[in-house]
Amino acid sequence: MASSEPSPTPPALGSRMPVGFVAHGAPTLALDLTRGSDFRRWGEALARPSAVLVVSAHWEGQPVSIGTTERRALMYDFHGFPDELYRVEYPAPGAPDLGTRVATLLGHATRREPTRALDHGVWVPLVHLLPAADVPVLQISMPSALGARELFALGQRLAPLRDEGVLLLGSGNITHNLRRLDWRGGASTPAWASDFDTWVAEALVRHDFDALLDYAHKAPALRDNHPTEEHLQPLLVVAGAASLGTPPVSFPVQGFEYGSLSRRSVQIG
Repeated sequence: MASSEPSPTPPALGSRMPVGFVAHGAPTLALDLTRGSDFRRWGEALARPSAVLVVSAHWEGQPVSIGTTERRALMYDFHGFPDELYRVEYPAPGAPDLGTRVATLLGHATRREPTRALDHGVWVPLVHLLPAADVPVLQISMPSALGARELFALGQRLAPLRDEGVLLLGSGNITHNLRRLDWRGGASTPAWASDFDTWVAEALVRHDFDALLDYAHKAPALRDNHPTEEHLQPLLVVAGAASLGTPPVSFPVQGFEYGSLSRRSVQIG
């Protein structure tokens, strides 16, 4: 699935990279050129990053673990999908220097897992977002046992990477209740999903991070949207990394699939 298209434009010296939150949806997104086109357009509008650092809902671990810094075969951490999906490749370079930098920023609260490959929360959106697969990629674990404010603080500690050309990405979904999805695709979006999605978007646009971090009390229908919260938590990390000042917020991908699964993706900065 790698492409020979021209790479994005390099960032100007001293420029600050935005942060992003990608709605990775079902693994079949990797094969879907129609849905993937939204991510492709987003990637084409970004300056070329020096590397990508991803926090995915599909790797939970505390303390923060640093995954492989070498190019490795992908992790196909799902089952029951078309054979073609298990043949997708995304041969992005490893990012050893970024791994060292992350360890420096986070101090002793890290560990290394050098054989841990990229999971589908990383490569599924990147297949479209950066299709040339020529930018180094590093994944770190998400310490989901931490509270919302601690995850936000983790992002703040990683924020200096933005001034070094690193694109910080959270990968999850703003709404995520697999038991209530309409896999046939004919249902309209229920109010509990659209209300939650809108509430998160409005909090981000207002830069109301206090409200966002108190989503457990302030967001509508939390448990309808997130029986467990790991798909929302990467958003808290990247919001922390973008919390200095009031940078612009945009939503390069929007809408719903399977009735109640939000496709809303976020760029801050």
